[in-house]
Amino acid sequence: MRLELTREGDYAVRAMLALADADPADVVSSRRIAQEWEIPPRFLKQVLAKLAGSGLVVATTGRRGGYQLARPLAEIRIIEIVEAIDGPTGNIRCVLRGGPCRPDGRCRVHEVFALAQERYLETLVSRTLADIEPPDTPARS
Repeated sequence: MRLELTREGDYAVRAMLALADADPADVVSSRRIAQEWEIPPRFLKQVLAKLAGSGLVVATTGRRGGYQLARPLAEIRIIEIVEAIDGPTGNIRCVLRGGPCRPDGRCRVHEVFALAQERYLETLVSRTLADIEPPDTPARS
């Protein structure tokens, strides 16, 4: 578990925010998302495919194709976005790569970082896209 997003995770969150900002009835093109959110188009297509495969977005093909959120903002947890891209996040491991944490004991910093990781996960589980609104706009769901 990382305490930061991977590049692909970053792009996924940005893409989901782009869709969250759109009218729920609108289909948003990947080109528009890429331009407005500064995401390389070739990576965005891969990210959107994973988000669609995870049931977070709906893809529409054709000339007027694009993407929409699959569920209301309040029903999409941030952890779902991260896990759609980076896989399950429940594995808390030692931050010292190959360090002194072993089955027979833990390193001196293990508990501090394990607690930080737990809080990070709790926050991602408890927050939804509805909790991340653009500044100065009324909340919607």
